[in-house]
Amino acid sequence: MGEIRASTVLPAARTDITLHTADGLELVGELAVPVDRDPVATLVCLHPLPTHGGMMDSHVIRKASYRLPALAGLAVLRFNTRGTESERGVSQGSFGGGETEKYDVAAALEYAEYHDLPRPWLLGWSFGTELALKWGRDPLVQGLLLLSPPLHRATDADLDAWGADGRPVVALVPEHDDYLRPPEARERFKRIPQAEVVGVDGAKHLWVGEPYVRIVLNEVVKRVAPQAHPLPEEWPAG
Repeated sequence: MGEIRASTVLPAARTDITLHTADGLELVGELAVPVDRDPVATLVCLHPLPTHGGMMDSHVIRKASYRLPALAGLAVLRFNTRGTESERGVSQGSFGGGETEKYDVAAALEYAEYHDLPRPWLLGWSFGTELALKWGRDPLVQGLLLLSPPLHRATDADLDAWGADGRPVVALVPEHDDYLRPPEARERFKRIPQAEVVGVDGAKHLWVGEPYVRIVLNEVVKRVAPQAHPLPEEWPAG
């Protein structure tokens, strides 16, 4: 057995994909699925702010795609929102401040539906949580997993809409977050009665450090694929 480290890439079937938005743009992405079974659920990943370096390769999202198909039987769909660049390439268009990105969220969910990807959850991180809260109330979506939600762009009306909707909303909030810390997050998320706010001791907004990545991925899997929780920390060598 070998320890799963920050750089570990576990087996998955990985496909470069292109998403097509309703306003005529092509967005680059990747779909990773288990090699030996049908996925049990799907993570549609929404990355941090692209004007501050966020992209589909932002480390928590990349590690989800590297580990969770093998460890939890999940499909992981990650992509660059409009105007965003990563190693995979550049998505067409330009940054829309969280508004025109509604078409990007819709395009990812359309892709999931067309390709029969099961039980899609939106996994948003920072800016990606704003997109999930503002634009994620598609009938396909099982629930929201929110990492470091700033609640800058998402309004009280967006929170109230999710409260009325009733689907699960889980917010993972770092103790030392730059924008919204657990006590304030619990207060703000009271507008969503079913919301669960999980404060993570010692963590910061960017979840730097393997211990914090493991906490995040375990909390995600606990909701989306509970049969795979807790995640193993070792993988058969080779």
